[in-house]
Amino acid sequence: MSDWVHRAIQKINADFARSADTHLIKLELPACDDIDLYLKDESTHPTGSLKHRLARSLFLYGLCNGWIKEGTTVIESSSGSTAVSEAYFARLLGVPFIAVIPKGTSKEKVGQIEFYGGTCQLVEPSLIYDESRRFAAELNGHYMDQFTYAERATDWRGNNNIAESIYSQMALERFDTPRWVIMSAGTGGTSATIGRYLRYECKPTQLCLADCERSVFFDYYETGNRHLTLDKPSRIEGIGRPRVEASFIPSLIDDAVRVRDSDSLATMRFAEALLNKKCGGSTGTNLYAAFQKISDMKQKGEKGSVVTLLCDSGDRYLDTYYNDQWLAEQGFDISSCTQKLRTFYETGILK
Repeated sequence: MSDWVHRAIQKINADFARSADTHLIKLELPACDDIDLYLKDESTHPTGSLKHRLARSLFLYGLCNGWIKEGTTVIESSSGSTAVSEAYFARLLGVPFIAVIPKGTSKEKVGQIEFYGGTCQLVEPSLIYDESRRFAAELNGHYMDQFTYAERATDWRGNNNIAESIYSQMALERFDTPRWVIMSAGTGGTSATIGRYLRYECKPTQLCLADCERSVFFDYYETGNRHLTLDKPSRIEGIGRPRVEASFIPSLIDDAVRVRDSDSLATMRFAEALLNKKCGGSTGTNLYAAFQKISDMKQKGEKGSVVTLLCDSGDRYLDTYYNDQWLAEQGFDISSCTQKLRTFYETGILK
């Protein structure tokens, strides 16, 4: 191992040591006395999203495999948040970073990537993989390829991964072992880490995939057909894919639900009043699926806890998901779901 790689790994580990763990927020639901809901708030990472964990793991994986050396240009295909976090670590190590991102990615995310010194190449969504490989070949760089390596770059047995962190923070709660963990999928890396940890630690917790429209993950889980593809990209940034990604492991999933995009966005906005903070569309997907599970538990007379993730801040989506004009232009009507959510809050039942 070269001195530069040794110093690079030390820098990443030192950055990790300076960062406190993210909060586990208990969301009070007055109509659900016997069921507790928690959100792991990943928006408090230095780069503002769950992808900070992934970026750190991918950089360490690349360094330890000998793929990233002094001066290596790092390239990533990303819908935004992973690229923001990888740009942060690239700047920390002093290596160039290029993000190959789909056209239509929010300008807030583009601005954050550039803030950390990254360069953005906006392409058609279907071309992000090929263009990333082309840049890596032309520049003799390293294509990080989160969609392949996310599930193997993180130590799922422990080492303060997100699952271990959740269980540590739940230790003093009345239902300390969650009945369900709800997780949407972008690469599938986080659901793989959580699912493997649950099995390794022999936890009775079940893992539920929350998938959005314009994504193949739900159908892949249902059918086992890994050749599924779509011709349109996900409208919920950070989750949902038009093809089956290598990092998504369906055998680790116990149940899956598909959430309509309008329901994700309605729940995202509804959650702002409950949390006193804005969150992104993927959090809306997670929460809607969590509300469904809680409603089912209540109707069955079950007790327990449900945990899901607050993936990133809504400040990244002020011009899109939080813009009424944008919603109308995209054909989203969130009014009926908003009423359903109010009824759920009052009764604990989601109909």
